[in-house]
Amino acid sequence: MKPVIQTKNLTKSYGKTQVLKNIDLTITEGEFTAIMGPSGSGKTTLMNVLSTIDKFSGGDVWLEEQSLLDLNKKALRTFRQERMGFIFQDYNLLDTLTVKENILLPLSLRKFSTEEMEKRLRPIIEALGITDLLDKYPTEISGGQKQRTASARAIITNPAIVFADEPTGALDSRSATQLLEQLSHLNQAFQTTILMITHDPYAASYCKRVVFLRDGGIVNELYKGDQQQKDFFDRILTIQSAMGGNQR
Repeated sequence: MKPVIQTKNLTKSYGKTQVLKNIDLTITEGEFTAIMGPSGSGKTTLMNVLSTIDKFSGGDVWLEEQSLLDLNKKALRTFRQERMGFIFQDYNLLDTLTVKENILLPLSLRKFSTEEMEKRLRPIIEALGITDLLDKYPTEISGGQKQRTASARAIITNPAIVFADEPTGALDSRSATQLLEQLSHLNQAFQTTILMITHDPYAASYCKRVVFLRDGGIVNELYKGDQQQKDFFDRILTIQSAMGGNQR
């Protein structure tokens, strides 16, 4: 599998405070990876740097084997729009657009044909179970349905990677489980590469790999392999407890 993201000796500082310290990380095609760590460990900063929202201070980052150091602002913006998808905790849907219009918005802005948009839309909404919501507005659907709509919008551009920032944080346990099952299905059915920031060991247990941060550095990694989800959850919980992380 090709690497989607690679970092080498990645550092990030704000003034004299070093937030990320010599991060070496590779995310390959088709991975579903969680980044975990206690508050202040640097996980949100890492996501912001990897998604080109924030600049890094040292080292290097490669996106699809292209160094960010070689890309100007316009190229970075184009890469972010065309090769990245984003799922945020607060959904970021437009209330004046229907569910369908929200999902198709990234393609509409890029002047895709109606035929191509419909072709891409169908398998995604079926996989996420939101076929019957297309004509509704965000104010008319539940939090879980909003997050599934946001997930559909994130992957409809066929991005190289989807960044999910605490996607279950605003959901009840039932809606969170439904979303995680559907993200796992998207990962398996479409080989969508997903990098998820989470504090929740239950959410992380749906991933294939968990990377643990503490004080700005990677301190541990777990791979699910052939393990049952409950066994993987128990391993995650053990490490998180040893690190002093929050438990949900």
